[in-house]
Amino acid sequence: MCRKILLFFFSLLVLFGLAGNAQVQKDFWKPAASYDKTRGRIVAVGLGSTYLVSMTGLYYLWYADYPLGNFHGFNDNDEWLQMDKAGHFGSTYYLGKWGIDLMQWTGMPHKKATWIGGSLGFAFLTTIEVFDGFSEEWGFSSADMITNVAGSAMAISQELIWKEQRINIKFSWHASDYNQYNKNLLGDNFPETLFKDYNGQTYWLSANIKSFMKDDSKFPAWLNIAFGYGAEGMTGARDNSNLGILNTNKFERYRQFYIAPDIDLTKIKTGNNTLKTIFGVFGFLKIPFPTLELNNQKSIQFHWLYF
Repeated sequence: MCRKILLFFFSLLVLFGLAGNAQVQKDFWKPAASYDKTRGRIVAVGLGSTYLVSMTGLYYLWYADYPLGNFHGFNDNDEWLQMDKAGHFGSTYYLGKWGIDLMQWTGMPHKKATWIGGSLGFAFLTTIEVFDGFSEEWGFSSADMITNVAGSAMAISQELIWKEQRINIKFSWHASDYNQYNKNLLGDNFPETLFKDYNGQTYWLSANIKSFMKDDSKFPAWLNIAFGYGAEGMTGARDNSNLGILNTNKFERYRQFYIAPDIDLTKIKTGNNTLKTIFGVFGFLKIPFPTLELNNQKSIQFHWLYF
């Protein structure tokens, strides 16, 4: 199910990111000093339209070809070594983060903006879970809902405690060797493997170091430390016996943990509006850096550049 989430997430990322940063160029995106009804209507209409268009499109792209039935649950806790749950966590976090920014732009009081905006990701993703619950191909996942709540809670709690997002969730991807063994599940080309092949995906918690220091610290504001999670050896959701292709059980499924430097693009000072737009849209991507990997295959492994 996380594949649908990623597609939905990337679509909204481009929509929100480009829209928001286009307004920066006109100095229109600065938060209002007090609640502005016109801005409130803009946000309400924009979010409502985005919700209807995205959900309608998602329904016809993913669900229309499968029969519907009674609402039912589905236990997918043990699938993909929980990489799909990391995708849910990241998606609701970022939608919540953008939602908070939107509500603050209207001039809404801080706490109200945080709770309403930070819950947008949960609202969007809950709709997708309901779609799954009525589809005979999938089912409603309580584990997905828990990670959806956790992602929203991460955005909301940081805003309430620090009035900023000191720890961001980031995403990186590299081509894996496993999709060739099950292209139906893992993809047959770049766009498909980007969304389908969990072996190549890594999710990061990227913490801004300076934000935890004193205000007069000279530490670079853009330098982060990131901790990543990934998994490899997977040609099927629960095991590698799917389709019996080339004895794929020979692959050991294993988890990976990473630590690496990172850059917070939004902390880089620049007067160039084009660069601000680029940094805003692509700030969710983990910048490749030398990386230490810990796993149960080779213990500690060093990558000169890890994508």
